[in-house]
Amino acid sequence: MTTTAPASTALSAAGQLAHTLTDPHTVWPGGRPEGGRAWPQSLAGGASGIALLHIERARTGHGDWDTAHTWLATALHGDISAAANANLYFGAPALAFVTHRAADASSRYVRVLERLDTATITVTRKRLDTAHQRITGAERPPMEEFDLIQGLSGLGAYHLSRQPHHEITRDVLAYLVRLTEPLPDPAELPPWWMNVAPTGAPHADYPCGHGNFGLAHGIGSTLSVLSKALLGGLPVPGMASAVERICAWTDHWRQGDETAPWWPGYISMQQATDNHVHSGLRPRPSWCYGVSGTARAQQLAGLALGDAARVRAAENAILATLRDPRELSKLPEIGLCHGMAGLLHAAWRMATETDNPEITAELPCLTSRLIAALDRTNHEPELLDGAAGAALALHTVGTGHAPAPHWDTFLALA
Repeated sequence: MTTTAPASTALSAAGQLAHTLTDPHTVWPGGRPEGGRAWPQSLAGGASGIALLHIERARTGHGDWDTAHTWLATALHGDISAAANANLYFGAPALAFVTHRAADASSRYVRVLERLDTATITVTRKRLDTAHQRITGAERPPMEEFDLIQGLSGLGAYHLSRQPHHEITRDVLAYLVRLTEPLPDPAELPPWWMNVAPTGAPHADYPCGHGNFGLAHGIGSTLSVLSKALLGGLPVPGMASAVERICAWTDHWRQGDETAPWWPGYISMQQATDNHVHSGLRPRPSWCYGVSGTARAQQLAGLALGDAARVRAAENAILATLRDPRELSKLPEIGLCHGMAGLLHAAWRMATETDNPEITAELPCLTSRLIAALDRTNHEPELLDGAAGAALALHTVGTGHAPAPHWDTFLALA
């Protein structure tokens, strides 16, 4: 018989994890790491991601603001990128995202947030100009144009959360609508089909590119952001039609049956030509490419379109996964991106959205699995694949709420 964890156990486990991440000098005894996603301003692996954990705990009364400030100051230290490499996960936009969560509860951060917002709007404008030029030239999009981590879906998620009625938010949403409008294409591929491999770069195994469903790097994040904007009642023309176009494509490629549907992570030109996805290509139920992300995007789309059957199919997808030991065994990792924390939080968010008691009933078992995995070995401290992200998922299950502005906006789950 599987032992299941009550909410209090999840909250306690989150607190213990957070305690191990209190002091930057203890977390990184050799000093702050340099390079790649370990830069302080990296949301995925740097100080800004750990700051998000402590800010959320402080906002909900389970942590202290001094710790949150220490981590935020560490993240803001040094030169902040607003160059071409800046995005929701790095540089000024990442820091704006994290600081917004702190400024919502404290006037201490208002001025720095204003400066970060200005830089983020400038970054977004440049990215929009480049994207519109690409569409006008009828070229295929690079991954970094529209995905969540590097591109305009991620920047749109931030602006929608931060300032939904600002001109920049409307402009990003208008671009996302245009992204879904057909390009001249004799092969009738969707306009978001990329001429690169799933790595984002050309590869001999993908000579004609790929179509990506995921929330991290595919059209799933665009679907989520547009659906959230529709649910918020924003008056941007064409959003409902754009959501319907994306859904038509994902419906065509949906696998399984009504009780346990699933979606590919991505498809190649060969699969598109054959109109077939082998069952062995079913992705792990992770957030980045699997059902943790794709089902939530479908649920949001169903709610935005008033499509009860789509909502039901999305919830059946996550419920079937939670009840299938074979699927759960594919996620031995702890993280939000590739592991159990991502599935746990997506399931919590979906259950909370429609008050689904069946999904809610499965959360304690998955919570126990995650806590057990955390106890087995040491883990990296980072947000996306490490302890900070697992702590946030457990904290949210333990408290039962995630106040706006939502911390999981960076995952396109809220």
